[in-house]
Amino acid sequence: MWLRRSAPTLALVAACLAVAPAAHARPATTATPAKGSATTVAPVVAAAVCGLWCDTRDPSLARQETFPVAERRQNNRRIVLHVSDVDGMAWGSIDDGTAGNAVWLDRSFDGGATWEGLLGRASIPGTWTGTRTLMYNISDPSRHRRGVVRACGDANGVSCTDWAHLKVCARACDGAPTPTGAGDVEPVPATSIAGRRVALHVDGDGMAWGTLDAGRVGDEVWLDRSWDAGASWPGGSSLGRVSVSSGTGVRTVAYATREPRARLSGGAVRACGRAVEGAAGSCTAWSRPVAGSRADAAVDALMWWYDPYTAWWPSSWWNSAVAVTTVIDHLIAGGRRDHDWVVNRTFVVNRVPFPAGQRSTDAVEGNFISRAIDDAAWWGLAWVRAYDLTGDPVYLDEARTIATYVHGYWDPTTCGGGVWWDRERTYKNAVTSGLYVRLAAALHNRTAGDTLWRDRARTGWTWYVASGLINPAGLVNDGLTGACRNNGQTVWTYNQGLAIGAAVEVWRATGDAGALATARRLADAAIASPTLVRDGILTESCDADTTLCDDNQKQFKGVFLRYLHDLDRVTGGAYRWFAVRQADAIWAADRDALNRLGQRWSGRSPAGYPNARDWRTQASAVSAFIAAA
Repeated sequence: MWLRRSAPTLALVAACLAVAPAAHARPATTATPAKGSATTVAPVVAAAVCGLWCDTRDPSLARQETFPVAERRQNNRRIVLHVSDVDGMAWGSIDDGTAGNAVWLDRSFDGGATWEGLLGRASIPGTWTGTRTLMYNISDPSRHRRGVVRACGDANGVSCTDWAHLKVCARACDGAPTPTGAGDVEPVPATSIAGRRVALHVDGDGMAWGTLDAGRVGDEVWLDRSWDAGASWPGGSSLGRVSVSSGTGVRTVAYATREPRARLSGGAVRACGRAVEGAAGSCTAWSRPVAGSRADAAVDALMWWYDPYTAWWPSSWWNSAVAVTTVIDHLIAGGRRDHDWVVNRTFVVNRVPFPAGQRSTDAVEGNFISRAIDDAAWWGLAWVRAYDLTGDPVYLDEARTIATYVHGYWDPTTCGGGVWWDRERTYKNAVTSGLYVRLAAALHNRTAGDTLWRDRARTGWTWYVASGLINPAGLVNDGLTGACRNNGQTVWTYNQGLAIGAAVEVWRATGDAGALATARRLADAAIASPTLVRDGILTESCDADTTLCDDNQKQFKGVFLRYLHDLDRVTGGAYRWFAVRQADAIWAADRDALNRLGQRWSGRSPAGYPNARDWRTQASAVSAFIAAA
């Protein structure tokens, strides 16, 4: 990174080409040597930043133009900073100038203390009187870096605008009084310094402040803020630093911990203090405040793992389909609206083809289709929910395309029906057929005058119930043998959940009371089963103290809760008590200070087999909070 502490005047050509979202590769950057100096040493330039777009996008493509800071005059030339918050990008312009006058951007990821200079430097050519730079990202959400920008110009002397977006703003902005919203919670234990008490406080708006008590004049307290889970905090150090001027205590002003403008989620804070008689200080643990409901906080943490440029949760294909469905479920349930953009972003970027190894071990052939039939069906259900959220028929058309592909693997010549798991037709299992029935019935329920998908859903469900997949205990085993019998393999929660969800949607499509009765039988069997519920907590077989769940299994329980919630809504709240029990257990025992939620909802983390926490376990647990609300 070429960091300058004074306004630069040397030419730098950024040879970074914008890449279409479908390419999913961040472009490299190069730099020419500085000109007009005794030694020409090529500066080191940071890698290109890619948010929704990559650096060096044409300003004519900007979807918004705002002017967040005042223009600057240099020898009567106008130097202007332009910002599109919709795109997360900025560009600079210079006007009323002459040939050779130049304009560029500076970008800083530490609040303006240091910066990358000369970004997009452009000189006024020929007889023109002005020019502009290309667009550059202000922040770097993929790498959890919050940025600020300014425009600079050289017109027989260098001048720069003020830095834009120095303050973080969510429900309130940095520097607000304390508290701004309801509540005053200390989310982590206070720390002490020579008898002083330093505490972190948060309110219901996600605003945070620090306090120091039992101190003396000259003691200090401040906040640190991090966008990468406490790994670093450039631009977020010593926020609101204040000294005790009288009495024994003092508090900082409040700071925001969410940055929707920059598409940054999961901001973490801590309170720090220093006693007047020593140079040493002490800080609390890092914490992510809970702003809004439990689901709001959990989804905020889930979005921390989302990559806005590649538009998925690296690196699991079907799991990303389930995760975006979870976000949509939250939005439909009345969650915050600042995640709406994720739906279309995921759709547009990922509907194109990908070679094997880039999204899945298999090639993705476009329209979310691959040789893994179940993977495609998960995406089909995601776009049904996107249609439910937005009413945009493009999502329903996509779901129909996927469902048509899946239907191509419905095969009555083997086992009398069912959908093959893969293109090679090696296995008929519960997950693929359950997905097919739910998807077909969902399409019928959203397509005026349809009979085709209704009949397919009815046929699929009739086969499913008679196939032997449901064992005598009312639990769904994994699949069928080559002889078309229940194979006795693991009862996974997501197979049980999909069967419930398929039955509920078939009931909506056909009015078949038997389907709804079967859904209730399957739900009751699961809740009563010592295989799936232990000490009242939904438990996967791999949740045992001597095993670990793989990346697929981490997300199974959330699928069960999603479709149990669907059943609950059509049975007058008959199953909400179970969802509440799961949600309460997760929140009390399975949540850390950064609102990350683990695989074992009991919270157990035995030596050698630690409780996993990643975006898959996060998305799974979010479904419990949605179901319990």
